[in-house]
Amino acid sequence: MSTQRWADLHLHTRWSDGTLDLDGMVRRASGVGLSAIAITDHDTIGPELCAPVACFDGMEVICGVEVKADVAGQRGEILGYFLSPRHPALMELFTWMAHERRKRMGAMVMRCQEVAEAEFSLEDVISGAAGSVGRPHLAALLIQHGLAVDYEDAFRRFLAQGAPCYVPLPRPTSRQVIAAIRAAGGVASLAHPCFLSVFDWRSTLTALIREGLSAVEVHYPYETSRQPLQADPEAVANLAQNMDLIPTGGSDDHGPGSVKDAIGAMRVPYSPVVEALRSLAGSVT
Repeated sequence: MSTQRWADLHLHTRWSDGTLDLDGMVRRASGVGLSAIAITDHDTIGPELCAPVACFDGMEVICGVEVKADVAGQRGEILGYFLSPRHPALMELFTWMAHERRKRMGAMVMRCQEVAEAEFSLEDVISGAAGSVGRPHLAALLIQHGLAVDYEDAFRRFLAQGAPCYVPLPRPTSRQVIAAIRAAGGVASLAHPCFLSVFDWRSTLTALIREGLSAVEVHYPYETSRQPLQADPEAVANLAQNMDLIPTGGSDDHGPGSVKDAIGAMRVPYSPVVEALRSLAGSVT
């Protein structure tokens, strides 16, 4: 009798706002008994990922991404799996996002200088980011300069939506993001859907399916998040199943010392989930 294999399909490394490199993430994944992981950094793909899927020290590593997007008028995110990492469609999207992230971070640094009398610059924030620059990099400087106790304090008092230093990040449409993912040979999944305030989920998912969505992240550690739920996870999961969408899932781990350190706490069975993604993407090992 075969033993079930497990995968965590939502992980971040230092190439966006995580604390570890790929080697460190693979070691942690092995330590919690995972057989496969997907690296889904924000709006970028790290240089270690050179193929849609590869083996690193016995761990199957899927090339993924998590891209911020306007989803049905909401500030959502789309996950992509089994991507050709240097595809021109992705590179164009990432270049635009990097420009917008830098502009947004400059505005947030200025607010920190005004509100918290911070003495660091935009260049200081960027120098602490290996790849995609985001709020955790700014939080790290707030902590380093004694303006916040830890990441949770930095976000609560300065950086979370509604806090005095928060500036929204411009986002492409879900159609644009899904098109880029599909052009790169990947499969698109709606990330943590229950954070979205949606009136009619069936109509919303139907519209996203028309745009090329093939999956929904139905397994997510909502109970540990700082964000309020806008929908019932079980109801959304049942609807996704009824609409034949692949049920992806993962921990959204960002590594030790981050606000999300829980690799493997949320996992999905390799069969059928990863197999379905691979089959749809047409990837081969």
